[in-house]
Order: sequence, then structure tokens, then C-alpha cells
Amino acid sequence: MEDKPEMLHLTVNGVLYSMKTGKGGEVAHSDTLAYVLRDILGLTGTKTPCSRGECGACTVLLDGKIPILSCSTLAVECGGRQITTIEGVHGENGGLHPLQQAFLDVDAIQCGMCTPGITMTSLALLARNPDPSETEVRDALAGNICRCTGYEKYVQGVLLAARRMREVNQDDE
Repeated sequence: MEDKPEMLHLTVNGVLYSMKTGKGGEVAHSDTLAYVLRDILGLTGTKTPCSRGECGACTVLLDGKIPILSCSTLAVECGGRQITTIEGVHGENGGLHPLQQAFLDVDAIQCGMCTPGITMTSLALLARNPDPSETEVRDALAGNICRCTGYEKYVQGVLLAARRMREVNQDDE
């Protein structure tokens, strides 16, 4: 009896993708989410330097708020869910998100390999805690490896973005 391909439905950055899975499908049951994002959908902003879930560069958001390591998550486990990658992060009118702007303002970015993962992890933190302490930021970023910066500028950037985002929210009230 031949395996009939099933469908994997993923909403990535607001766009619904439907892909056949299994034998004869686009997505094998063993394919990671990172593979699907990068090699099938062409969203290469999600980095995979370790491909073992050790560095955090592959972090994406599940359902807008849960940071997951896409290199160690099977794509089929995410069926019916919403995935946000770095390509889906933006501010008002398509400009930079306040977190991205803060990272630029404090000169946090050097080589950029870790930046997508750190950005996604930081966004998840800010979604659940709009006023994090320095310790909370450091704890949140503990799973992200950055060999260039020593994290200080990233921590400063998250705290700056949090302050700016709170100020905007207060102005809107």
C-alpha cells in the first residue's frame, strides 16, 4: 500500500502555505522547520549555524509569542500554527520595528549571524513583559550565542526598545 501525501498548512509571516508531506511530498516528516523556512520557502533570515539547537540563531516565534528553535523542531509539528520569522518583523508602515531600531541606535549588531535569533527571543520577552529588568533580559538571551558583542549592546537595545514601546503605548492612551 502506497503512502498518500498529506498536507502541511503553515501560516508564515501572515501568509498561508500548504505543502504536501510524506512520500512524494515537498516536506518529509523528518524535515525541520528551519529547512522548510530556508530551503522550501526561501526565508533565509533564519540562521542555522549549529543545526543542533545550541546557539539560538534559528529562533522563530510560534503563534506570535513562543520562541522555538526551528532547527530542532519538525515542520509537521507546526501544522496549523502561525510562524513569525525575522522577515515578518517590522514597525508601523513597514519600517523598522522599535527593537530593530534600538539595536541600530546602540550599535548592537556586528556580524549579524545571531541577530535574527536574538531579535525573535527579545520580541517574545517584550510580548510577555513590556518592562523587563536587565537581569530578565540577560536570562531571556541566555540561549542565544553571540561571539562578537558580549551581549552588552543587545541588552541595552532591548531595554531601550522596551522604554520606547512603553512611551508610545502611554501616548496612545
